[in-house]
Amino acid sequence: MTAELVLPDEVGVVNVGLTLFADAVRAQGRPVVQVEWRVPADGDPVALRALRRLSGPLNERVDEANAEVFRRLDTGAPLLSAVRPAGEVVPGLTGRSLRHSGPALDLADACDPLRRSMRAAVVAEGWADDVDAADALLASGEVTLGPANDSGGVVPMAAVVGPTTPVWVVALPDAGLTAWAPLGQGSGNVAWFGRDTREAIERLVLLREVVAPVLSEALAAVDEPVDVVSLAAQAVAMGDDVHVRTQAATNLLLKQLLPALVGSAHPRRVLAARLLSTNHLLFLTLAMAAARTLTAWAAQVEGSSIVTTMARNGTTFGVRLAGSAEWFLSPAPMVGRALYHPGRGPDDGAPDIGDSAALELIGLGGAAAAGSPAVAQLVGGASAAAELTRELERVCVGRSSRITLPMADGRGTPLGVDARRVVEHGITPKVTTGILHNADGSGQIGAGVAEAPLGCFRAALLDLDTRLTHGPEPTDAERSAS
Repeated sequence: MTAELVLPDEVGVVNVGLTLFADAVRAQGRPVVQVEWRVPADGDPVALRALRRLSGPLNERVDEANAEVFRRLDTGAPLLSAVRPAGEVVPGLTGRSLRHSGPALDLADACDPLRRSMRAAVVAEGWADDVDAADALLASGEVTLGPANDSGGVVPMAAVVGPTTPVWVVALPDAGLTAWAPLGQGSGNVAWFGRDTREAIERLVLLREVVAPVLSEALAAVDEPVDVVSLAAQAVAMGDDVHVRTQAATNLLLKQLLPALVGSAHPRRVLAARLLSTNHLLFLTLAMAAARTLTAWAAQVEGSSIVTTMARNGTTFGVRLAGSAEWFLSPAPMVGRALYHPGRGPDDGAPDIGDSAALELIGLGGAAAAGSPAVAQLVGGASAAAELTRELERVCVGRSSRITLPMADGRGTPLGVDARRVVEHGITPKVTTGILHNADGSGQIGAGVAEAPLGCFRAALLDLDTRLTHGPEPTDAERSAS
């Protein structure tokens, strides 16, 4: 005897694919869950073949390398060790030579803010009397240009480093590595925002002649080293993302240095203190240098699909994977989800620029957006900020054990951007950043979120596939899996 079929009184729906069906169910007042699904790698056959190998026969090998990369990113403890002139610590920075953010580029390809910052640096170095003479000197080819990332450092936005520029020196004792980044110039009329005014040049000189000596004295006198990631983790718990907002981190840094700063004998220590107290972005470049030590250590691991460099120069956006020194480039994106200063808008903005995207690779910036009210205000609310973090989680191999989000149940921030997942899901890291004017030298005109271009991640993935496929012989496990 056939049992009577009884239909349920309540029906919930899970819809996969077109949202039209979910909308129809929802319109009838019934519960529905929409599953977002897309063809992996947008159906790109070349990328799909690479993904099948890297997530199939080669998966164990890649995952093993990724685990070691993750361990290094998650456990390395960068320590602030000194403030020194860049010429003393940056390889090859001698004579008339400058370092900029992002991949290498020719002067002719430099965006307007970067060109202006170069002029300001040339005058501050004493190589030219004014910006017009500086521009002529640059055009003559007598000034050598190079990317900071290829010299063991990182540079924020349009900042340019010359031999006398004071830099943070951060050491990673576990790895025997150091990295550098320039002292933060602060906000307003400053060169790293693409300004070449008299005031911007004076700020560069004040940092070199006043702030750097006082900070250098203080660091030599502190009782214990400054643990940069520890301060960053505390600051995230206080509402910083340690990218667009670094107020808490800066205050924590100055608190640790305060006893030594008070003891300074420098004749202009009061001016230095005033400059430090008004520079709420001071911690930004220090965090960048710390990130550079972690990613440099991670980059030593062969065969990983984790991204260890993301950098942009206002013209190109470049990425590198662990185990490879090769850059993969795409055009620098514009900055979206933007808040502009009054009277400014999208037509005024320059493309994304700076090495600060290194922060997103160690669990800061966009990775910490879910815990930052400042980012929420920037992107349109707490849910939008939380979505930035959730999206990054989808393409990362794990979560930080030390940078946690109290507003998200203490969850660790996403860590270890996996190029395989980026290409498979079509989700690229989002970078919280400032926006510079593209032509008139007025500096920062807003802030927003830059979406990393997918093309450079795809190219890096294909290169990894080629290196592993045509590299050492596969293991027995890899052969059997294939």
